[in-house]
Amino acid sequence: QVQLVEFGGGLVQAVGSLILSCVASGSGFSINALGWYRQVPGKQRELVAAITSGGSRNYANSVKGRITISRDSAKNTVYLQMNSLKPEDTAVYYCNTKYYSVGGYYDQWGQGTQVTVSS
Repeated sequence: QVQLVEFGGGLVQAVGSLILSCVASGSGFSINALGWYRQVPGKQRELVAAITSGGSRNYANSVKGRITISRDSAKNTVYLQMNSLKPEDTAVYYCNTKYYSVGGYYDQWGQGTQVTVSS
């Protein structure tokens, strides 16, 4: 089973920047995709950005031009570079991976990290 641990959340002022990272660990797995989602109380979890094993990226419209997802495959790590942050970016950010292991394809979430953007 794959485990995900996120780093880098915190409090930042509007128009500031923050980098989130997420490390996948375990054995006998092959990652298909890594992504970041976010959730605020009372709302559904939403995709922020995702990157496939082939390097294709997908972004939510609300973050295009401000947020960049990247990965280091050798380290099984995915990063989320967030610039020009807005108060509406405040949320719990969750790392997600879709991976293949013995028995099939699986979906795993991290524990979440709080990002708070003050105005």
